Amino acid sequence: MSVLHFQPINGKSQLLVRTPFPHKKCGRKPFIFRPQAVSSKTQRIMESVSASGEVGGAGGVYSYQALKRLDQLWSNICSPQQVVQEPQQVVSTIPSLFTSSDLADKAEGSYDVIVCGGTLGIFIATALCARGLRVAVVERNVLKGREQEWNISRKELLELVEVGVLEEDDIERVTSAKFNPNRCGFERKGDIWVNNILNLGVSPARLIEIVKKRFISLGGVVFEGLSVCCINVYDDAAVLKLSGDKILSSRLIIDAMGNFSPIVKQIRRGRKPDGVCLVVGTCARGFENNSLSDVIFSSSTVKKVGDSKAQYFWEAFPAGSGPLDRTTYMFTYVEPQPGSPKLEELLEEYWDLMPEYQGVSLDNLEILRVIYGIFPTYRESPLPAVFSRVLQFGDASGIQSPVSFGGFGSLTRHLGRLSAGIHEAISGDYLDSYNLSLLNPYMPNLSASWLFQRAMSAKQQSNDVPEDFINELLYANFSCMQRLGDPVLRPFLQDVVQFGPLSKTLGLVMLTRPQILPSIFKQVGIPVLLDWFRHFLMLGYYTFLGTFADPIVRPFLNTLPSKTSFQWKRRLEAWKYGSGLDYKL
Repeated sequence: MSVLHFQPINGKSQLLVRTPFPHKKCGRKPFIFRPQAVSSKTQRIMESVSASGEVGGAGGVYSYQALKRLDQLWSNICSPQQVVQEPQQVVSTIPSLFTSSDLADKAEGSYDVIVCGGTLGIFIATALCARGLRVAVVERNVLKGREQEWNISRKELLELVEVGVLEEDDIERVTSAKFNPNRCGFERKGDIWVNNILNLGVSPARLIEIVKKRFISLGGVVFEGLSVCCINVYDDAAVLKLSGDKILSSRLIIDAMGNFSPIVKQIRRGRKPDGVCLVVGTCARGFENNSLSDVIFSSSTVKKVGDSKAQYFWEAFPAGSGPLDRTTYMFTYVEPQPGSPKLEELLEEYWDLMPEYQGVSLDNLEILRVIYGIFPTYRESPLPAVFSRVLQFGDASGIQSPVSFGGFGSLTRHLGRLSAGIHEAISGDYLDSYNLSLLNPYMPNLSASWLFQRAMSAKQQSNDVPEDFINELLYANFSCMQRLGDPVLRPFLQDVVQFGPLSKTLGLVMLTRPQILPSIFKQVGIPVLLDWFRHFLMLGYYTFLGTFADPIVRPFLNTLPSKTSFQWKRRLEAWKYGSGLDYKL
């Protein structure tokens, strides 16, 4: 009979199978050992879970094969490439008129706006359609939302109502679960509880279905199952070539293809991201205690994972699919470099740590879905327009906070500003790269958030920083914000940094916890602090301009030439949104 046993080879567990073969002299069957790799716990779990119904967008795929592909992409980003590979040239500028070109007769449709990427692009498309523009959406998959719920606040859904994307009655239809209160906690240092922050579980499948129907009812057109091949920018139009030899023309193309948009790769010329948030998690059934949520929770200090170190954070909330169903995320912030942990390595850690964190045995859970994603962020964000008639939107624009994973909250916050600005740009034909860049301006509050991501990232080299420094720093900040009240705590939890609340928090931390200041310098480094201080000063400057200069300038906008008025409106918006003054309790 055959014998099975495990033996470590090169540090990895191998399954040795003892198999018979005929002996030359006596006909007896001795045995040889043929090593076969043992599947990981992640592979076994994921292959036992149905991966049907995968869709586009971050977190829209669940299969083990897709995980391996994403890990390979992540390894390529982390590799120490000496020569940056030139990305594919998706956008080309052709200094002539499209109406005089050979392609003019081949175009199957002409629009004011074409949105590439439908998962989040459908929101800006519907907002523009509601303003009377002719809009089309191109999606390489079927345009539908994933099953995994988003946890957001009611305020964010009301922002969709304000721009005409949803009716207020739709909020209840898309909300699967409600939960309060919500916890922020840091490794036995204490818990901080908040209400009505990220306390709704929203079904992306239902939400996007409703928005898609509204888009079509307003005259919008959806092209599904088509990929973007290239974009030719003429003097009078942007021409989109799709798979299947389909050609569409538009006055403006909006790139909503997410973090890994081929257009963004071309613009950034293959540059590595400055930071990355790695996320793994599950939606599982079998949680008896399932009424509360965690906005952010850390249950341990820095841990060793593979050849790297990581500080793990958790987020968890009830799922609307059943009373015992719960979504749990584990995430960490890293710099892309050789040895950075892979998603599969994080999932192996997740299976060990999640049961202790949630107080439940893994054997008692039914895994419904496994979720994973990488969210790259760049210091130079938002991304200004490089080409005329092409504008980045959502995650592709880099407008999301570097400490968040997923840009739905920032999308809703900026949707009104962007839809109004895009409509005005099209109406006035202000579609050159300079004027389009005014729609994605420098925002000091976004740049100031970079210090938080760096502070929450585990240092790979020993620098005499205590292992519990990150938890100590976060608890100090959150407890000080709690003492200062809702006007300070609530905007921060929704990724809105404001000068006054930030100044008060930092001042209180320095007064009450001066002993952690040396560790802050060691953790983030002097150059990063100096760069952050520049953005902090600009945050104060924009706050001053938004508070005092805006009321003086705004009454004169209607007296200015239309193009000048357009440009000044965008500057006023940059002051307002770049300082966080748009956020209202």
